[in-house]
Amino acid sequence: ESVGIASDISQAIEGKDLEQMSDAEFENRVEQLRVYSRVAPLDKLKIVEKLRAKNHIVAMTGDGVNDAPALKSSHIGIAMGERGTDVARESSAIVLLNDDFSSIVQAVRLGRRIFDNLRKSISDIFSVHVPIAGMALIPVLMGFPLVILPAHIAVLELIIDPACSTVFEAEPEEKNIMDRPPRNLKERLFGRKNFFYSFLQGISVLAAVIFVFLWFYQGNPANEDLARTLSFATLVIANILLIMVNLSGSRSLIKTISSNNKAFWFVMVGALFSLIFIIVVPPLQNLFHFSAITFIDFALAAFVGFIAVIWFKVIDLIKRMRPLKSE
Repeated sequence: ESVGIASDISQAIEGKDLEQMSDAEFENRVEQLRVYSRVAPLDKLKIVEKLRAKNHIVAMTGDGVNDAPALKSSHIGIAMGERGTDVARESSAIVLLNDDFSSIVQAVRLGRRIFDNLRKSISDIFSVHVPIAGMALIPVLMGFPLVILPAHIAVLELIIDPACSTVFEAEPEEKNIMDRPPRNLKERLFGRKNFFYSFLQGISVLAAVIFVFLWFYQGNPANEDLARTLSFATLVIANILLIMVNLSGSRSLIKTISSNNKAFWFVMVGALFSLIFIIVVPPLQNLFHFSAITFIDFALAAFVGFIAVIWFKVIDLIKRMRPLKSE
């Protein structure tokens, strides 16, 4: 009780009492029991199987031959690498090289962080490609001039690829990462909920880019380069904001920006510098079929891109505040 394992004697049981207990009685008590002492190898296996039958994620640690059946049957078998027998190590999914239980906590923390960051990266990839594909197809279908050209896609991919391979990889863990229960084994890395959320982000950015294009094009072919320039600026700025929004689901934008993620700053500064560079330098303007723009026009495009993305962060903030209100 002093170390928080069991609060009363009813939460502990000895092997001899466990052997006398019927399967039905044990099944009713298995979720209340916290301490098992002097149990036989088959009893260990029985404990694992009953907990699995209750839809719990079961991890088992062991080092001896008698632990092998339970190690094999558990979701995650963890064997001791120094003291553990060959049978125990062969039956396990994980082997602790230093026999230090704190390594288990570190491994769980790292695994959850990697899983989160992979999901965030996939979400960002999907959401940012929705407006790119949309602006490549919609003008053709509607009879408008082309907005996204091959050179534009190349520049966008120079932003997207480093973001997904370095920025999300370097993102620190969420603050509540070790407070979560184990995830469902049937849960997909990128499920329907993630798909819908990312698709909604992409549609929002696509609507913003279309709005900017139509606002500055106004059906006049003479405004084609101007509309293309500001549409591309809107898309790049929205892409940067999507990275910021998708980096963390539990932190505000300010905390996300101030986190120790140097890769994010390299990508963001590089993207903004490249955008301004190709808009300002005349030879690059001709290469990308851009035109000179005013600061007010650029600010308007940036504002529209900001609005298209920021409301997703506002929704996340409202969701996080709801439990506080109920308490």
